[in-house]
Amino acid sequence: MQKFEYSKRFELTNHDATPSEIVGRLFEVRGAKDLWRQADEQPEKLYDLKNLLDPHGTHGLKGLSAALARLTKALDKSERILIVGDYDADGATATALLISFFRQLGHEPIDYLVPNRFEYGYGLSVALVKEAAKQNPDVIITVDNGIANVDGADLCWQSGIDLIITDHHLPGETLPEATAIINPNQPDCLFPSKALAGVGVAFYLACALKTALIERGYFKQQGVAVPRMDQYLDLVALGTTADLVPLDDNNRTIVYQGLRRIRAGAARPGIKALFHVAGKDPQKATAQDFGFILGPRLNAAGRLDDISIGIECLLAVSDTQATELAQVLQDLNADRRKIEAGMTKEAELQLQALTIKQADASRFSLALYHPDWHEGVIGILASRVKERHYLPCIVFARSESDNKLKGSARSIPGLHIRDVLANIDSAKPGLLLSFGGHAMAAGLSIVENRFDEFSKLFEQYCASALENQPPSHVHQVDTELPAASHTLTLAECLEQAGPWGQKFPEPSFFGVFFVKQARLLGKNTLKLTLLARADHRAADFPVAQNSVDQEIVVEALKFRAEQIDPRTLLGCYLDCVYQLQINRFRGNQTLQLLLLAFNPSSLAS
Repeated sequence: MQKFEYSKRFELTNHDATPSEIVGRLFEVRGAKDLWRQADEQPEKLYDLKNLLDPHGTHGLKGLSAALARLTKALDKSERILIVGDYDADGATATALLISFFRQLGHEPIDYLVPNRFEYGYGLSVALVKEAAKQNPDVIITVDNGIANVDGADLCWQSGIDLIITDHHLPGETLPEATAIINPNQPDCLFPSKALAGVGVAFYLACALKTALIERGYFKQQGVAVPRMDQYLDLVALGTTADLVPLDDNNRTIVYQGLRRIRAGAARPGIKALFHVAGKDPQKATAQDFGFILGPRLNAAGRLDDISIGIECLLAVSDTQATELAQVLQDLNADRRKIEAGMTKEAELQLQALTIKQADASRFSLALYHPDWHEGVIGILASRVKERHYLPCIVFARSESDNKLKGSARSIPGLHIRDVLANIDSAKPGLLLSFGGHAMAAGLSIVENRFDEFSKLFEQYCASALENQPPSHVHQVDTELPAASHTLTLAECLEQAGPWGQKFPEPSFFGVFFVKQARLLGKNTLKLTLLARADHRAADFPVAQNSVDQEIVVEALKFRAEQIDPRTLLGCYLDCVYQLQINRFRGNQTLQLLLLAFNPSSLAS
């Protein structure tokens, strides 16, 4: 079992603090003290849609005016518009949003094209533009891609296609030529929120276009109802959370309002169907459901088949059609999990061989490859291996379209994975056929027979980046909770205080517990019954006399625990990093701890 360390954001000195006071401290250390005070006083105004940033004006979205001018012309002339999306949940929700919006405008010549990752690669590639040109579009709108596709943009111009790029990724040194680029991260864009997801950018474009069309009298002329933009917030919330962008104030408002619609039963049929096939109640939806339940099911289509299945599910207008498509996504996700499980076993065998081979040496990286691994699942495997071994990891698979190896990289805090790849590229020109990414994730391709050469260089440059010090897994927790604070009331307060997410992390805690019961649920879920006491640092606290009122018994789960023998934990003390959750089962609600990590405690005899 891997040892961990932890650091606290704050000490909870008042052991009689109320749930509201505890959550207030959690907001304070996240730089949102005033926000929680406002929530306590006027919770209905905390995430009011009126608080959303204005896309117009001095601090508006650069490129918006040019995009609106071209799109109003396209609507007036009934020109053909093609949405070019991406094959993940952010791209799928953004594509569905714009297709749905233009259809509501009564614009018939509208369609979408999403690259199959196995044929065209990512974004507005030259190959994809050639395919798009067969549909004779007058205008292409990219969503969640395009900012890095200079060659694809050039081919659009050569083909007589006007291009509007909507994206949120960081641009390269050269911007593509386009009629308009809307991206809060492009140079000279003063829009305050740089954390918009691709679907967020698409949402702002649609909102601005609606306003422009109202001013021009479009809806009266066409006899079309003015669309309500809040109907798209379920899509925006899903794509925003699933893409793991930071939840700044603007994004938290978007996610909160999307969740509110879903819980009220106002979600579109496709999103309701995705909840139902996963066995989840949409009326109790949380932001975490987007990332762990709905997002993976949409992404499974892009990983194994065609993301269009997910887009059509989100566009479905009937519950019957939505349910059929959601079930296809459910089956694809089950297939993805089977493929991932097989790849994980093979990866562990490779890692065992590495451990035997280098028993006396510290490792600073992991590079893994198997010729039978699935190209669409290597990113997930890289994340799993990185989490388990806490080392930067790259997993390679043989590309289906050529004989190259495509790699998906995941890093740890303190090591900028794209910079490592850039250093390798400078030291050994030609070794990397292509690469790109950011601090925590990247992609690359190499020639198959140079895998061993690359692995050695990757280890060398990771060791240098880590200053030859093996990384130590330090969990950032909020505080250590008193035993009496482990209540359903606090768990409910935490849930209602959300949404939580990137850069506004869901609260986690540290505690010492005594294991009363331990067993496996299925193959890899560990279920524990734990005992906590106010004076838990006394060595005899599990058998203390006359102290029943101080003992708190809680149930806990640890996922991906297939390597843990529950019998070895009985009667032990555990140092635990965990989150508070609500277990809802057959109409009952109970407190449950989700264990993120645990060590045998220093109290153990």
